Amino acid sequence: MPGAGAMTARFKEDNALSLSTAADTSAKAGAPAMSDAPTATSERLLAAVLKSLDDDKGEDIVQIDLRGKSEMGDYMVIASGRSTRQVTAMAEKLADRVKQDFGIVSKTEGKDTGDWVLIDTGDVIVHIFRPEVREFYQLEKMWQPGAANAV
Repeated sequence: MPGAGAMTARFKEDNALSLSTAADTSAKAGAPAMSDAPTATSERLLAAVLKSLDDDKGEDIVQIDLRGKSEMGDYMVIASGRSTRQVTAMAEKLADRVKQDFGIVSKTEGKDTGDWVLIDTGDVIVHIFRPEVREFYQLEKMWQPGAANAV
């Protein structure tokens, strides 16, 4: 019967092997390794987001620089789609493109209704609205200079 020291060594060895096997399996399955993923600067990510929204016929696209104003991200992008279907499609395509190009899995909220979809890519926060909903919430006004002084 092996002693406690041998059991501990065996556990560490098994744990190390299972971790390296999992990494090998994900690499073989086509998953990019951490070092293979392109470096996603917030400016490159912003440019990709703006291009995606423009390619998908987004309307009234506005970018807001959040650096120094908020810790939630570096940029906020607000855009409109003409219908719930377009808003949802733009959000899905954007999330897919960010995942393919940068390896970032975005958090998405509101895709089920399609009135206002939030896509959080980390450094760039994207809001896609139907025009009526965008007008109602007026999100851009909260981030304009001097908005913090307004009551």
